[in-house]
Amino acid sequence: MAQRRPWDVEDGLWELIEPLLPRVQRRLRHPGRKRLDDRKALCGILFVLYTGIPWEFLPQEMGYGSGMTCWRRLRDWQEAGVWQRLHELLLARLNAAGLIDWSRAAVDGSHVRAVKGGPKSGPSPVDRGRTGSKHHLITDGGGIPLAVRLTGGNRHDVTQLMPLVEAIPPIRGRRGRPRRRPGVVFADRAYDHDKYRKLLQAKGIQPIIARRGTRHGSGLGVYRWVVEQCFALLHWFRRLRIRWEVRDDMHEAFLSLGCSLICWRRLKNHSLC
Repeated sequence: MAQRRPWDVEDGLWELIEPLLPRVQRRLRHPGRKRLDDRKALCGILFVLYTGIPWEFLPQEMGYGSGMTCWRRLRDWQEAGVWQRLHELLLARLNAAGLIDWSRAAVDGSHVRAVKGGPKSGPSPVDRGRTGSKHHLITDGGGIPLAVRLTGGNRHDVTQLMPLVEAIPPIRGRRGRPRRRPGVVFADRAYDHDKYRKLLQAKGIQPIIARRGTRHGSGLGVYRWVVEQCFALLHWFRRLRIRWEVRDDMHEAFLSLGCSLICWRRLKNHSLC
C-alpha cells in the first residue's frame, strides 16, 4: 500500500471541513468551466503549506488545479471564517475527550521574516531591522494551540498578552458553559509588567511571569516548554517559517490552518490509543 502523503486530506478530517465550506451555486446559463473539487483544492493548499512552494509552481500533474485557483479558494474560505470555525470545532472535540488542560496555559512570541512586507509587518529588533512579523501563541498545559495572532516584528510581546487571552474562543464539548479561561498563565521575562499581571488577575487568571533582572533558571521552563514545542510544530510547515504573503489575512489563514492540523493530529492520536 502506498504511503499517504501529508497533504492528502484524510476522510475523517474532510468530514469535519466539508460542512463548514460555503456553498457555491453553479450558473445555469453560461456555466463555464467546471469548478475544481473543493477537496482537491484543499490538497493543493496543504501542499503549499507543507512544502512552502510558491503558488505559481504548484505542479499541475498532481491534479490540485492551478496555484491561483487554490489561492482564491484559501482567500474565500478565510473570508468565510472556515479556518477559525474548524479550529474551534477541533478544540471542542479535544475538550470533550478531556485532552485540554485548563489548569494552566503558556504564551510566547516568535519572529519570522516578512520578505515582501505588507500589513502587520515591521522592522525587527532581533533581525538587524529587517522587515518581519511575529507569531503570538497561547497553548494549554499540554501544548494544544488555543489562539494565535499576527503582528509586526516591532511589536513587543507583552502588548499581545491580553489580546491572546481574549482570542481564546468559548470552547464547548462538555456540560455547562463553554470555557475560555485557564487557571494560570506562564510567561517569560518579556511579559514582565505589573499592569498586565493585574489585568490577568481581574479575569480570575493567576499570572506566573519571570521577573526581569533575576538570574536564569526560574524553573518556569518546566511549564513553558509546551508553547515552544507548539511553535516548532507550527514552523514545521515550511510556509510558516517565512512570511511570503503580502496580505496579512492570507498568512493568518495559514496560521489558523496550521493550528487546526496540530489539533487534528492530537485528536487522531488519542483515538488510536
